[in-house]
Amino acid sequence: MQQFNEHITQALADRQQQGLYRQRECLERIAQQVNYQGKMLLNFSSNDYLGLAQEPRLLQAWQQGLQRYGAGSGASPLVTGFNKPHQQLEQQLAQWLGYDRALLFNSGFSANQAVLFTLLNKTHSLLQDKLNHASLIEAGMLSPANMKRFKHNNVAHLRQLLTQQVDQASLVVTEGVFSMDGDLAPLADISKATQSSSSWLMVDDAHGCGVLGEKGRGSCDFANIKADILIVTFGKAFGLQGAAVLCNEQTAEYFVQFARHFIYSTAMPPAQAYALSTACELIQQDEWRREKLAHLSAEFEHVLDDAIAFNNTQSPIKPLLVGSSEKAMQLSQMLNQRGCWVSAIRPPTVPVNSARLRITLTASHNIEDVKYLATTINEVMYD
Repeated sequence: MQQFNEHITQALADRQQQGLYRQRECLERIAQQVNYQGKMLLNFSSNDYLGLAQEPRLLQAWQQGLQRYGAGSGASPLVTGFNKPHQQLEQQLAQWLGYDRALLFNSGFSANQAVLFTLLNKTHSLLQDKLNHASLIEAGMLSPANMKRFKHNNVAHLRQLLTQQVDQASLVVTEGVFSMDGDLAPLADISKATQSSSSWLMVDDAHGCGVLGEKGRGSCDFANIKADILIVTFGKAFGLQGAAVLCNEQTAEYFVQFARHFIYSTAMPPAQAYALSTACELIQQDEWRREKLAHLSAEFEHVLDDAIAFNNTQSPIKPLLVGSSEKAMQLSQMLNQRGCWVSAIRPPTVPVNSARLRITLTASHNIEDVKYLATTINEVMYD
C-alpha cells in the first residue's frame, strides 16, 4: 500500500510543479453562457457547435423517448439492449452518410478503440496522423499491429510509409477535423494515397459531422471522398452523447461478433437513441446553423488583431497559440475576469511549448458575443 501511495503522491507533485495540474470546475450552463461561482460568462469552450444541446425540439424528443422507452436499456446490444430506437437510428445514420451499416457505441473513445483493437492483428500495419486523438493513438500502441505515425497532414510522408508496408495490409487513420488545431485533413489526397496502395482509410469525424458537407454530412462529403470506416460522435454537433461506426455490411457483422467494446457494454438508453434521431433530422434541416457559424467565424477574424497568432480555420475551432502553459493559463483567467469562458489547453493534450486558448464558436452565439470576445482578446494579449 505504501508504494502505491508514494507513487500517487509523487505523480501529483510532479504535475503541480510542471504547471500542468488539471482541475474540474462545476458550471451551470444556460444557453451560450455558463454560471461560474455566481458569475455569468459567455461560453467559448463548448463543442456544441450547432447549439442543439438546449434546442427545445431535442429536449422534447428526449422527454418523449423517456416516456415511451424508460430510462435505460438494461443490457448489452446482444442480450436485450437493442431496441427499436437503436435500429431506427442506425438505419437513419447509414442512409444519411451513405453506408451499409451503422453500429452504436456509448462514446467516441470506445468506438475508436473497438475498431482498432478488433480489426488489426500482428500481420497488419497501422498508419496514423501524428496529431490523432488520444483514443486512436493509445489503441494503436496497445494493438498488435505495426503502428507508425506520419507527420501531421503530410501526404508525402504517408505515401513514403505506405511504400514501406507493401507486404502488410495497412489501415490509414486520420481525423477529419483536428480537435485542438481546428484544421482539416487533406482527405482527397489521403484517399488517393490509400487507394493506390490498396489500403483502407478510417476517418474519425467527431468535429466535422454536422458542421461540414452537404446537409452536414461531414468532412468526407466536404472532400468528396468516402472512407472505408467512418466514426461519428454525438457529443459535439449532435448536442448529445455517444458515437457510431459506419462501414460495409460484412465489416459491421465482424464488429458485432468480435468487438468487445460493443459486445460487453450496456447499450445506450433507447430514449437517447430516440432523441438522436431528432438531432440527425435537425442537423440536415437547419442549414441556417452552419451559415451562422460561417458568419460568426468571419466576424471573429475581422475584429481580432492581425498581429495575434490566430489559426483561421474552416471549422468552429479557433485556436490561439500561446506557447507556454503559464501564459495560456494567465490569459484564460484574464478572459474569465472579463466575462469570457475560454479554456487553456496544455501538454500532454497538445505538444510541449504549444499551449493555446481553444476557442470554439457555436450557433448559440450572436455577433455581439463574438465581437466582444475578439475585442477582449485584443486587450488582454497586450496587457
